[in-house]
Amino acid sequence: MIELLGYIGAVLIGLVLGLIGGGGSILTVPIFVYVLSIEPVLATAYSLFVVGSAALVGAIRNAQKGMVDFKTGIIFSIPAFTAVFLTRKFVVPAIPESLFTVGSFEVTKSIGIMIFFALIMLIAAYFMIKGRKDTTDENQEVEYNYPMIILEGLVVGFLTGIVGAGGGFLIIPALVLLAKLPMKKAVATSLMIIAIKSLIGFIGDVQNFDIEWSFLLTFTALSIAGIFIGIYLNKFIDGKKLKKGFGWFVLLMGIYIVLKEIL
Repeated sequence: MIELLGYIGAVLIGLVLGLIGGGGSILTVPIFVYVLSIEPVLATAYSLFVVGSAALVGAIRNAQKGMVDFKTGIIFSIPAFTAVFLTRKFVVPAIPESLFTVGSFEVTKSIGIMIFFALIMLIAAYFMIKGRKDTTDENQEVEYNYPMIILEGLVVGFLTGIVGAGGGFLIIPALVLLAKLPMKKAVATSLMIIAIKSLIGFIGDVQNFDIEWSFLLTFTALSIAGIFIGIYLNKFIDGKKLKKGFGWFVLLMGIYIVLKEIL
Protein backbone atom coordinates (compact mmCIF):
# COMPACT_ATOMS: atom_id res chain seq x y z
CA MET A 1 0.00 0.00 0.00
CA ILE A 2 2.84 2.40 0.93
CA GLU A 3 4.65 1.61 -2.34
CA LEU A 4 1.41 2.26 -4.27
CA LEU A 5 1.10 5.70 -2.60
CA GLY A 6 4.72 6.40 -3.58
CA TYR A 7 4.03 5.54 -7.21
CA ILE A 8 0.93 7.76 -7.18
CA GLY A 9 3.24 10.48 -5.85
CA ALA A 10 5.57 9.85 -8.81
CA VAL A 11 2.72 10.57 -11.24
CA LEU A 12 1.83 13.68 -9.18
CA ILE A 13 5.40 15.01 -9.52
CA GLY A 14 5.22 14.73 -13.31
CA LEU A 15 1.68 16.11 -13.35
CA VAL A 16 2.76 19.30 -11.57
CA LEU A 17 5.80 19.68 -13.88
CA GLY A 18 3.56 19.27 -16.93
CA LEU A 19 0.92 21.69 -15.65
CA ILE A 20 3.05 24.58 -14.40
CA GLY A 21 6.45 23.90 -15.99
CA GLY A 22 8.33 23.54 -12.70
CA GLY A 23 8.00 23.00 -8.99
CA GLY A 24 7.15 19.30 -9.15
CA SER A 25 10.69 18.30 -8.25
CA ILE A 26 10.28 19.99 -4.86
CA LEU A 27 7.88 17.14 -3.98
CA THR A 28 10.30 14.34 -4.87
CA VAL A 29 12.41 14.24 -1.69
CA PRO A 30 9.39 14.50 0.71
CA ILE A 31 7.66 11.63 -1.14
CA PHE A 32 10.79 9.47 -0.94
CA VAL A 33 11.38 10.29 2.75
CA TYR A 34 7.90 10.53 4.29
CA VAL A 35 5.86 8.21 2.05
CA LEU A 36 8.44 5.56 1.06
CA SER A 37 10.64 5.86 4.20
CA ILE A 38 13.87 6.22 2.21
CA GLU A 39 16.85 7.64 4.11
CA PRO A 40 17.15 11.42 3.33
CA VAL A 41 20.64 11.39 1.78
CA LEU A 42 19.72 8.50 -0.54
CA ALA A 43 16.41 10.28 -1.27
CA THR A 44 18.30 13.33 -2.56
CA ALA A 45 20.34 11.04 -4.84
CA TYR A 46 17.19 9.36 -6.22
CA SER A 47 15.62 12.81 -6.63
CA LEU A 48 18.50 13.96 -8.86
CA PHE A 49 17.84 11.06 -11.24
CA VAL A 50 14.06 11.55 -11.32
CA VAL A 51 14.29 15.33 -11.69
CA GLY A 52 17.04 15.09 -14.33
CA SER A 53 15.17 12.51 -16.40
CA ALA A 54 11.87 14.42 -16.23
CA ALA A 55 13.60 17.70 -17.13
CA LEU A 56 15.36 15.98 -20.06
CA VAL A 57 11.99 14.96 -21.53
CA GLY A 58 10.74 18.53 -21.15
CA ALA A 59 13.95 19.98 -22.64
CA ILE A 60 13.74 17.72 -25.72
CA ARG A 61 10.11 18.74 -26.21
CA ASN A 62 11.03 22.45 -25.93
CA ALA A 63 14.04 22.04 -28.25
CA GLN A 64 11.73 20.61 -30.93
CA LYS A 65 9.74 23.85 -30.69
CA GLY A 66 12.92 25.97 -30.98
CA MET A 67 12.47 27.40 -27.48
CA VAL A 68 15.84 26.35 -25.97
CA ASP A 69 18.79 28.76 -26.11
CA PHE A 70 21.59 26.17 -26.25
CA LYS A 71 24.51 28.62 -25.91
CA THR A 72 23.05 30.15 -22.73
CA GLY A 73 22.17 26.70 -21.41
CA ILE A 74 25.72 25.42 -21.87
CA ILE A 75 27.33 28.55 -20.34
CA PHE A 76 25.15 28.19 -17.24
CA SER A 77 25.36 24.39 -17.09
CA ILE A 78 29.17 24.10 -16.90
CA PRO A 79 29.61 25.72 -13.43
CA ALA A 80 26.28 24.24 -12.26
CA PHE A 81 27.02 20.60 -13.08
CA THR A 82 30.61 20.98 -11.83
CA ALA A 83 29.29 22.18 -8.46
CA VAL A 84 26.62 19.44 -8.28
CA PHE A 85 29.09 16.67 -9.11
CA LEU A 86 31.70 17.85 -6.59
CA THR A 87 29.03 18.41 -3.91
CA ARG A 88 27.58 14.90 -4.33
CA LYS A 89 30.98 13.24 -4.69
CA PHE A 90 32.83 14.94 -1.84
CA VAL A 91 30.77 17.40 0.24
CA VAL A 92 27.70 15.27 1.08
CA PRO A 93 29.73 12.16 2.10
CA ALA A 94 31.95 14.42 4.25
CA ILE A 95 29.05 15.83 6.31
CA PRO A 96 29.30 14.23 9.79
CA GLU A 97 26.40 12.05 10.98
CA SER A 98 26.02 14.23 14.07
CA LEU A 99 26.10 17.97 13.30
CA PHE A 100 25.51 19.52 16.75
CA THR A 101 23.45 19.13 19.91
CA VAL A 102 21.00 21.63 21.43
CA GLY A 103 20.31 20.51 24.99
CA SER A 104 19.17 16.91 24.67
CA PHE A 105 18.23 17.33 20.97
CA GLU A 106 20.81 16.00 18.50
CA VAL A 107 20.77 17.48 15.00
CA THR A 108 21.86 14.63 12.74
CA LYS A 109 22.94 14.74 9.10
CA SER A 110 19.49 13.53 7.98
CA ILE A 111 17.63 16.12 10.08
CA GLY A 112 19.96 18.88 8.87
CA ILE A 113 19.43 18.01 5.21
CA MET A 114 15.62 17.88 5.61
CA ILE A 115 15.49 21.23 7.43
CA PHE A 116 17.75 22.80 4.78
CA PHE A 117 15.48 21.28 2.11
CA ALA A 118 12.43 22.78 3.89
CA LEU A 119 14.06 26.23 3.77
CA ILE A 120 14.59 25.83 0.03
CA MET A 121 10.88 24.87 -0.25
CA LEU A 122 9.88 28.06 1.59
CA ILE A 123 11.97 30.18 -0.81
CA ALA A 124 10.48 28.35 -3.81
CA ALA A 125 6.97 28.87 -2.38
CA TYR A 126 7.62 32.62 -2.12
CA PHE A 127 8.58 32.84 -5.81
CA MET A 128 5.56 30.73 -6.87
CA ILE A 129 3.09 32.81 -4.86
CA LYS A 130 4.66 36.13 -5.89
CA GLY A 131 4.83 35.15 -9.58
CA ARG A 132 7.10 36.66 -12.22
CA LYS A 133 6.69 39.37 -14.82
CA ASP A 134 8.35 39.05 -18.21
CA THR A 135 10.21 42.33 -18.64
CA THR A 136 12.32 41.28 -21.64
CA ASP A 137 11.58 41.69 -25.31
CA GLU A 138 11.29 38.49 -27.38
CA ASN A 139 13.58 40.05 -30.01
CA GLN A 140 16.10 41.49 -27.56
CA GLU A 141 19.65 40.35 -28.18
CA VAL A 142 20.97 37.97 -25.53
CA GLU A 143 23.69 39.49 -23.32
CA TYR A 144 25.95 37.62 -20.93
CA ASN A 145 27.16 38.73 -17.51
CA TYR A 146 29.73 35.91 -17.34
CA PRO A 147 31.04 36.40 -13.76
CA MET A 148 27.51 36.49 -12.32
CA ILE A 149 26.34 33.54 -14.47
CA ILE A 150 29.30 31.45 -13.24
CA LEU A 151 28.65 32.47 -9.61
CA GLU A 152 24.91 31.75 -9.90
CA GLY A 153 25.65 28.42 -11.60
CA LEU A 154 27.97 27.40 -8.74
CA VAL A 155 25.40 28.41 -6.08
CA VAL A 156 22.52 26.62 -7.82
CA GLY A 157 24.73 23.57 -8.38
CA PHE A 158 25.70 23.44 -4.71
CA LEU A 159 22.08 23.73 -3.56
CA THR A 160 20.97 21.05 -6.02
CA GLY A 161 23.77 18.80 -4.80
CA ILE A 162 22.68 19.14 -1.17
CA VAL A 163 18.89 18.86 -1.48
CA GLY A 164 18.37 17.07 -4.82
CA ALA A 165 15.85 19.60 -6.21
CA GLY A 166 16.08 21.18 -9.64
CA GLY A 167 16.38 24.82 -8.54
CA GLY A 168 14.32 26.21 -11.40
CA PHE A 169 13.07 29.02 -9.14
CA LEU A 170 16.68 30.27 -8.98
CA ILE A 171 17.75 29.45 -12.55
CA ILE A 172 14.86 31.17 -14.36
CA PRO A 173 15.33 34.63 -12.74
CA ALA A 174 19.08 34.31 -13.38
CA LEU A 175 18.52 33.63 -17.09
CA VAL A 176 16.12 36.58 -17.36
CA LEU A 177 18.30 39.03 -15.42
CA LEU A 178 21.83 37.88 -16.30
CA ALA A 179 21.38 36.68 -19.90
CA LYS A 180 18.36 38.87 -20.81
CA LEU A 181 16.38 35.86 -22.05
CA PRO A 182 12.60 36.28 -22.56
CA MET A 183 10.61 34.41 -19.89
CA LYS A 184 9.36 31.61 -22.18
CA LYS A 185 12.89 30.87 -23.43
CA ALA A 186 14.24 31.10 -19.87
CA VAL A 187 11.74 28.47 -18.66
CA ALA A 188 12.53 26.19 -21.63
CA THR A 189 16.31 26.61 -21.26
CA SER A 190 16.15 26.03 -17.50
CA LEU A 191 14.88 22.48 -18.13
CA MET A 192 17.99 21.75 -20.22
CA ILE A 193 20.22 23.07 -17.41
CA ILE A 194 18.32 21.09 -14.74
CA ALA A 195 18.60 17.91 -16.82
CA ILE A 196 22.36 18.26 -17.35
CA LYS A 197 23.33 19.21 -13.79
CA SER A 198 20.97 16.74 -12.08
CA LEU A 199 22.01 13.71 -14.14
CA ILE A 200 25.73 14.52 -13.91
CA GLY A 201 25.28 15.11 -10.17
CA PHE A 202 23.67 11.67 -9.88
CA ILE A 203 26.77 10.14 -11.50
CA GLY A 204 28.70 11.38 -8.45
CA ASP A 205 26.35 9.25 -6.30
CA VAL A 206 26.52 5.94 -8.14
CA GLN A 207 29.60 4.75 -6.24
CA ASN A 208 28.38 6.10 -2.89
CA PHE A 209 25.05 4.23 -2.75
CA ASP A 210 23.55 0.86 -3.54
CA ILE A 211 21.02 2.04 -6.15
CA GLU A 212 17.77 0.05 -6.41
CA TRP A 213 17.47 0.47 -10.18
CA SER A 214 14.19 -1.38 -10.78
CA PHE A 215 12.38 0.84 -8.28
CA LEU A 216 14.08 4.06 -9.45
CA LEU A 217 13.39 3.44 -13.16
CA THR A 218 9.73 2.57 -12.45
CA PHE A 219 9.29 5.71 -10.33
CA THR A 220 10.96 7.85 -13.02
CA ALA A 221 8.83 6.34 -15.82
CA LEU A 222 5.65 7.16 -13.87
CA SER A 223 6.85 10.75 -13.33
CA ILE A 224 7.47 11.15 -17.06
CA ALA A 225 4.01 9.72 -17.79
CA GLY A 226 2.63 12.32 -15.37
CA ILE A 227 4.34 15.08 -17.36
CA PHE A 228 2.44 14.15 -20.53
CA ILE A 229 -0.84 14.02 -18.59
CA GLY A 230 -0.05 17.46 -17.15
CA ILE A 231 0.81 18.88 -20.57
CA TYR A 232 -2.57 17.64 -21.87
CA LEU A 233 -4.52 19.04 -18.89
CA ASN A 234 -2.67 22.35 -19.23
CA LYS A 235 -4.92 23.15 -22.20
CA PHE A 236 -7.93 23.34 -19.86
CA ILE A 237 -6.44 24.81 -16.66
CA ASP A 238 -5.07 28.30 -15.90
CA GLY A 239 -1.41 27.60 -15.14
CA LYS A 240 -0.79 30.92 -13.31
CA LYS A 241 -3.59 30.37 -10.77
CA LEU A 242 -2.50 26.75 -10.34
CA LYS A 243 1.10 27.81 -9.73
CA LYS A 244 0.07 30.24 -6.99
CA GLY A 245 -2.11 27.59 -5.34
CA PHE A 246 0.73 25.06 -5.54
CA GLY A 247 3.03 27.68 -4.00
CA TRP A 248 0.81 27.82 -0.91
CA PHE A 249 0.88 24.01 -0.76
CA VAL A 250 4.70 23.99 -0.92
CA LEU A 251 4.77 26.66 1.83
CA LEU A 252 2.66 24.45 4.14
CA MET A 253 4.80 21.40 3.26
CA GLY A 254 7.98 23.32 4.13
CA ILE A 255 6.57 24.37 7.51
CA TYR A 256 5.40 20.77 8.14
CA ILE A 257 8.88 19.35 7.43
CA VAL A 258 10.57 21.85 9.80
CA LEU A 259 8.10 21.07 12.60
CA LYS A 260 8.28 17.31 12.02
CA GLU A 261 12.08 17.20 12.07
CA ILE A 262 12.41 19.48 15.11
CA LEU A 263 9.55 18.03 17.17
